[in-house]
Amino acid sequence: MGHVESHYRSIVKAFSYRILGSTTTALIFFALTGKGSLSLGAGALDMVVKIGAYFVHERIWNHINFGRSTSAKAPEYEI
Repeated sequence: MGHVESHYRSIVKAFSYRILGSTTTALIFFALTGKGSLSLGAGALDMVVKIGAYFVHERIWNHINFGRSTSAKAPEYEI
């Protein structure tokens, strides 16, 4: 039997990924502009905007039935 992800672990992973992504954005911004405060602002704005975008994305997908199944068995896909 494999390991099961806890909700807490998933939340921590989501935040660590978002921090990594926003830090990357700030570093790229710094490499392009050479301005530290501007780069930190871009990284912070990136984090806020993308968390908001993800929330909206999830709420929209709650209304889409694609890939959902009404049976207890997981849906199978053909490629």
